[in-house]
Amino acid sequence: MDTRSLQLLEFPKVLGYLADFAVSVPGRRAAVALTPLADLERLSERQGLLAECLELHRDAVFRLSEFPSLDGLFESLGGESVPLDLDALFAIQAVLIQAGQAREALAPREAPRGFPETARPLLRQMAEAAPVPKKTMAALARCLAPDGGLRDESSPELFSARAEIRAIHRRCTRQVKDYVQEQGLSPFLQDDFMTISSDRYVLPLKSNFKGRIPGIIHDYSQTGETCYFEPFFLVEVNNRLQELKKEEREAEAKVLATLTLLCRQEWEALLASYRLLVALDVLFACAALAEATGGVIPEVGANEPVRLPGARHPLLILGRAAGAGVVPQDIVLEPQHRALIISGANAGGKTVCLKTLGLLALMAFSGLAVPAAAGCSLPFWRKIFVFLGDEQSLEDHLSTFTAQIRHVSRAWPQVDGTTLVLLDEFGAGTDPAQGAALAQAVVDGLLEKNAWLAAATHFPALKAYGLSKPGVRAACMLFDPAGKKPLYRLAYDQVGASVALDVAREHGLPEEILERAHRYLLLEGADSTSILDRLNELALRKQEELDELSVQKAEEKKKTARIRERFEKRLASLLDEVREASREISRSYQEGRLGRKQAQKALAEAGKRLIEEQAATDPGVADAAKPAVADFESLTPGDAVHLQSWNKSGRVLDKDLKRRMLKVDMGGVCIWVDARDAAAPSGGDTRPGGGGWSVKSDPEPSGRSPVVPSFVLDLRGRRADEAVAELAVFLDESVLKGRTQLEIVHGKGTGALRREVHDFLRASPQVASYCLAPADRGGDGMTMVELA
Repeated sequence: MDTRSLQLLEFPKVLGYLADFAVSVPGRRAAVALTPLADLERLSERQGLLAECLELHRDAVFRLSEFPSLDGLFESLGGESVPLDLDALFAIQAVLIQAGQAREALAPREAPRGFPETARPLLRQMAEAAPVPKKTMAALARCLAPDGGLRDESSPELFSARAEIRAIHRRCTRQVKDYVQEQGLSPFLQDDFMTISSDRYVLPLKSNFKGRIPGIIHDYSQTGETCYFEPFFLVEVNNRLQELKKEEREAEAKVLATLTLLCRQEWEALLASYRLLVALDVLFACAALAEATGGVIPEVGANEPVRLPGARHPLLILGRAAGAGVVPQDIVLEPQHRALIISGANAGGKTVCLKTLGLLALMAFSGLAVPAAAGCSLPFWRKIFVFLGDEQSLEDHLSTFTAQIRHVSRAWPQVDGTTLVLLDEFGAGTDPAQGAALAQAVVDGLLEKNAWLAAATHFPALKAYGLSKPGVRAACMLFDPAGKKPLYRLAYDQVGASVALDVAREHGLPEEILERAHRYLLLEGADSTSILDRLNELALRKQEELDELSVQKAEEKKKTARIRERFEKRLASLLDEVREASREISRSYQEGRLGRKQAQKALAEAGKRLIEEQAATDPGVADAAKPAVADFESLTPGDAVHLQSWNKSGRVLDKDLKRRMLKVDMGGVCIWVDARDAAAPSGGDTRPGGGGWSVKSDPEPSGRSPVVPSFVLDLRGRRADEAVAELAVFLDESVLKGRTQLEIVHGKGTGALRREVHDFLRASPQVASYCLAPADRGGDGMTMVELA
């Protein structure tokens, strides 16, 4: 990625804010060093890690605390065998302890109850990929004491030396106390306790009494009033103490050397644990930045469109309290567009739109969330070139125009179909006609290279170009027609006026100069203000209507969701009530309080109540469930029909006008069915000859009661035990739904399945009677059941 573009888009400032969210010095360094990725697969992995980290951050499952930097330490570990000091070992231990906590949180050895094994798989894989320096961790835990030193148990030599040193201290304390009491030295001492000077036990003696007691003076206090005096009886003890101190130092040095050797042996695992913490620190910082900016993770791919609804410049959000006053922009390019030409007033937000597009692309390609609404996406641009503002240079003898041309010329050979180019006022600084022509030519060349482009301009020719050129979309920054102030809103398929005179008036230019400028415009015939004002007014009205429709759509969506939620709750409650009622009826039947027919009637009434209340709760359910049936009179042999009860399609062979029945061929099986069970087949008219037949709602013939449609269970191909189990469930459901007539298709075959079905029906209390079907409706292959 072009480093000059990163600077112009102020990407390092975003990384600076990101670094502020890191908890450690190495984390902050890694955050500042973050760069856009050139590999789409790596970017997808980083986005997946960020998504999981956002979830982890919101759930507050794990939080990192500050840990020390080990960068310089790893350099010393890779060198000569110089032992590490205690500070370095404590720093290593702090990193390993927190790395262990991170592993346990991200890849627990035993997942908590309700915690799926596949939760946060990328973070789990990241944690498991870092090997654990087990020997080093165990050794540091055994040797390092909480007070910042080595434990006595670090080695037998150290334990022995320290134990003897403590014994000497106790012996010295006792001897000095006895000596002071025997000699009556309390008036001569500055304090009533023994102290240490030059690493030897001494007494704080008042200086004016130093000649009265035999011994050695080691030092004086700053005031000179106290001398540190070693009586002769302590000399031998102090000499032994010095030997033990030397033994202690040697034992400590051996322990440090051993610990350093372990660190060198497990250097790679130690480095992996450290890198795991640094990577997690950066990820948590990315998650915190996403929450601070209201960011979402965009879809990035070679064929993704430019779609950034509700995009906001991150530096404007982070630089203000909770992003107050930052107007979101919908930066959108349709699939047929490759370029965006933005026009509008000075200081109206054109450059901010360009920078927002470029900066959000850099953030997205770096694995960061972008401050935009959900559903955002971007093509995977591998190069971004930015040409913004006044780039003149006195040192390089470059004017504004020549600086622009030089930068574009240098970047031109690298531009291809994976490039985004941002042009701000390109062609300015020279003759307007020639500058506009040059700008149009550059845009043509970029489109021929299949590059992506966003440009801001004041050239009228380039504005017209944006409206007329295929593959280019025009947009303008809206402004208030009454107050002539920018609204910082982007409207598409419009061009905007520069309103230079209004901006000059707003910033205090004298009115007489503005009047003279207006007269010059009228003389040159270049005043198109009224036309552009009208266009702006229409664009503003259109945008307001779109905003209103968007709000209404969101409200309707919420309202529908609330209604659906209430319906589902009510339906669940009804189902619970019917289940409980059915259980009570079954218990009453089993206990003999209800007869078979009474129980079946009660179950049927419960099912009927469920259907009625469900239809009352959601009227659309009843309407949707009611099938559209064929007009019986218009049906002729050969017409295709779909039988609702069988959920199969067939063709009409014959009609019984008296009984209003149809003889239908379903794949070689011919059956008679009620006309109201026949509906239009999916896919429209399939009747030979192209004839049509009408579909109508289910009217009842005058003077006739509704015919309950047959309900069919097909058991062909089942084993006997499977068929009986399925039949039991089917009978229960039929009773609950108020069915009275059933058809059980078991096929002919050897007759074994038919016998099993009949044995079950004979013993079932729900069945009033059953018989084989007539020959024209299946014969021995189907049993017709009448429920009680």
